[in-house]
Amino acid sequence: MDNYEELEKEIRLDDIDFSDLEEKFEVNVGLDNFVVVDGAPIAPEAKASLLTNFIRKKLSTVGEIVEGEEGIHMPIENGQTKGFLFVQYTTAELADAAVKQLNGKPLDKSHNLKINKLADIEKYCTEGNVANEFQEPELPPFKSHGYLKSWLQDDAGRDQIALHFSETVGVYWNKKNNDPEPVIEPRKAFTSKYAKFSPKGTFLFSIHPQGIQSWGGADFHSVSKFIHNQVRLVDFSPNEKYMVTLSPLPITVPDSAAERAHFPFGPESEGHKLVIWDLATGEPARTFALPPYLESQKEMPWPLVKWSFDDKYCARQGPGALAIYETPSFNLLDKKLVKIDGLMDFEWAPAGVHLANSKVENGEHVLSYWTPESTNQTARVALMQIPSKQVLRTVNLFQVSDCKMHWHDEGKLLCVKVDRHTKSGKTLFTNLEFFKTTERDVPVEKLELKEVVVNFAWEPKSERFVIISCLDDGTQNAAFAKNSIVFYAPDAKAKGKVTSTTYKVQQKFDTKYSNTIEWSPKGKYVVVATISRSQGELEFYDVAFEEEKKKTPGTNVKLLRTDKFSGMTNLAWDPSGRFVAAWSSSWLHTIENGYRLYEFTGNLLKDESVDQFREFIWRPRPASLLSAADRKKVRSKLSEYSAQFEEIDAMEADAAVREAILARRKALEEWRTYRAQYAGKAVKTNEVQAEIIEEIKEEIFEEKEEIVE
Repeated sequence: MDNYEELEKEIRLDDIDFSDLEEKFEVNVGLDNFVVVDGAPIAPEAKASLLTNFIRKKLSTVGEIVEGEEGIHMPIENGQTKGFLFVQYTTAELADAAVKQLNGKPLDKSHNLKINKLADIEKYCTEGNVANEFQEPELPPFKSHGYLKSWLQDDAGRDQIALHFSETVGVYWNKKNNDPEPVIEPRKAFTSKYAKFSPKGTFLFSIHPQGIQSWGGADFHSVSKFIHNQVRLVDFSPNEKYMVTLSPLPITVPDSAAERAHFPFGPESEGHKLVIWDLATGEPARTFALPPYLESQKEMPWPLVKWSFDDKYCARQGPGALAIYETPSFNLLDKKLVKIDGLMDFEWAPAGVHLANSKVENGEHVLSYWTPESTNQTARVALMQIPSKQVLRTVNLFQVSDCKMHWHDEGKLLCVKVDRHTKSGKTLFTNLEFFKTTERDVPVEKLELKEVVVNFAWEPKSERFVIISCLDDGTQNAAFAKNSIVFYAPDAKAKGKVTSTTYKVQQKFDTKYSNTIEWSPKGKYVVVATISRSQGELEFYDVAFEEEKKKTPGTNVKLLRTDKFSGMTNLAWDPSGRFVAAWSSSWLHTIENGYRLYEFTGNLLKDESVDQFREFIWRPRPASLLSAADRKKVRSKLSEYSAQFEEIDAMEADAAVREAILARRKALEEWRTYRAQYAGKAVKTNEVQAEIIEEIKEEIFEEKEEIVE
């Protein structure tokens, strides 16, 4: 006996691993049918039965719960419910479905249910995985990322660009026709796919097999990591609050407790592929499974989530319905889908819409959608206000082949490009339907065309627009240039209290191959381009060439310059509207890869051939904080600012010119010091004081170089 006690002291049974035996002789005691529900309301004992019945009804949506008190047990202590309960489903499969479908879903406006299987809690909360006593977690020390918008403080007001070539990504200052100045040392293997700036330029994102990495600050250091295995597509909300990622691989929660500790997703995300991230916290805000009809498509429509102008709402399209979510909870608006039979597409207004009689200062949230023709119904385009879901205006359409919705940047106009067919179905033509969203009852005006509109684009700061159209005459030979570029301007006429707007042709250019329209962010200038593998061409237009002289909007369109660029694949304006970049990407072909940089007038500044050049990315800017008075003040001093910037450009362009300008500045400063010294003495001896106004202007009339032998 003494020997046994001594042996028991030497051998602790708690230290022996019996996991293999437990797994071999495991007995199912029925725990797989049970779930634990947290997040329930804490209510008085008298209302416990009503609360139980309410929760039973909610949880029964996935399957049958055992009848009576055995089905739901709600603990009560000190005359109140404790905020959690145990639920027994009739099968283990129904318990699994409850976790997947109901975990994180709202019970009411104030309570979200957290559902876990009881067997999982027994499994994960055994001794060793969870401490018996609460231990306060260690918070990592605060890490400052510096001022993330420091590039906006550049004295010369330059823009930054990211150049992606071969396996390298570099960020540079744009210096017009001079070589770009590196902001950081170009980084090899920066991304495995592509790089992308956030909508306001705060972050630069890289994509990797493990997920997404964000970079920021003056030195582009690492800011956050977002784990999403084999992520392919990335998108952002307009105000950079949220990021959306998509992977072809479903999320799989690891079994190991150590791996789960660093894994951002819970059991409710199992099998999901679409993730919405909170960029401030770096945590997933909501995940979604892809519907079966999207899984079967060869090309994935993107983005799958579309946002309101202020990030307050987002929406997903499904078969015959629209799912609208409120942020930051991402709960379904009014807890139900918006049923729209045959829904084909929808778009949010890109700015707050100031509806007639509305008192909302920043404008209302409005979206547009369209549905096709069916046996008993015409095609329809409609406007809907959110969150009321009130349909503001509906237009019925006949013989419709397709619709494209083009919102004006300011949200005050919506143009719906309606491609229609004749009764025989052999010929197509286009109608443009203009919704005037700020007027009472949202009037709609129509522009009927005989041609098919290939492309449409609003000018950002006015109601002018450009279309590219062609006549559908049955010929499909791409060798013949049959497109037309047509510039339109509004012609408003007042009829009593109602303003009727007709759109008149400013200018028309025929026999073109053009297929792309890119407006300057500031308006007035537009590039109409031909992007194709066989040929490339850019045409720079000023749509208000005589406007300043005649004081009449839309009086003249002038072609400023044309340039050929074979192999061009992409085109983009810088945020200020001063420069245009065009490039040939090796992602699409390997012919003449590189980029060209133009001034807004079409003057070529730089032509760079770069082996395996992939992408030219302008860094976006947030909206200006200047008031209307501030902008007016800047415009009044443009000539002064222009002279300063021209001098800076001249100094950067030539070292000799730089030395000459610095020498003149030094001599001028010495003269002012000398003059101030003696002018001051003269003032003391004279009773009459005179104010001396001095203006010195430097102007270079001509520069000439001669080689002297």
